[in-house]
Amino acid sequence: MGGPALRQHHAHHAIHEGALSGAIDKTEELEILIQEGKSAEARLAADQLLGYWVTRVLSHADAEEEGFYEEMAGENPDLRLAVVKLTRDHDILRMIVADIVNELPKDGPAPDVMRLFYSLITINAIHSREEERLLFGEHSE
Repeated sequence: MGGPALRQHHAHHAIHEGALSGAIDKTEELEILIQEGKSAEARLAADQLLGYWVTRVLSHADAEEEGFYEEMAGENPDLRLAVVKLTRDHDILRMIVADIVNELPKDGPAPDVMRLFYSLITINAIHSREEERLLFGEHSE
């Protein structure tokens, strides 16, 4: 079912914002290490960034899918369709993480891997915005 924070809009929003800002910061730090030619440090940072996506973002997605989405959708057919779409977003995030794991060279991240890290940020930002709009009635400006 997930914790009570999932059901409180302000707390749920804070979870999203904290996870996204952490991912952005860590991705930018990784980019700097690459630009500075610090391949060993960049490889370690990439591994840590992957771990961050798994423990902060994907674990949150798992918690949402373990009952929160169903609870929020209830019997509303529009919300049930929204839940399918939101779950698909999570699946896409999981697929990209798996691609990064498979493509990350031993000597550090290459440009194609960095594009995948940045795509995680973009997809997650859009997903979080849409999730809040659809499930909590938060309207974008």
